[in-house]
Amino acid sequence: MACFLVPTAEAVISTIVTKAVECKEKESAGTETALDGAGVEMVEKIPFSHKMKWLNNMLWGGSALLALEHVWHGEVTPWFPFLTAAGNPADAAAMVHEMTTVGVAMAALVTIVWAGMAGAASIIEKRAWKKTPGRQ
Repeated sequence: MACFLVPTAEAVISTIVTKAVECKEKESAGTETALDGAGVEMVEKIPFSHKMKWLNNMLWGGSALLALEHVWHGEVTPWFPFLTAAGNPADAAAMVHEMTTVGVAMAALVTIVWAGMAGAASIIEKRAWKKTPGRQ
């Protein structure tokens, strides 16, 4: 009924946080050099704001697909109250229950998957940094 609103709300918040993080990051902060007798090797780190964009894309994309599915099934209408369940108090209780169970579970799962992706990327970056000549 309205489970897509929870990931959408998280997407709005994470987009705002991403913009704030981007403003604080320096453009050259992600590049480090390792000097070797043969030359210089550049090791680039993925900025945290870029990793946050992964989360934003996952949340916005999933929310859009869920909203389309709800429109397809007639649960979302172009006239007020927009959500068909919001017109009836009994259906509204079921809608809130769905949002607190299904919506929160979907948003949490997407965030957990993103955290795994970001963690894996950090591990790969650390391995690449350790393998650069002149580093131990």
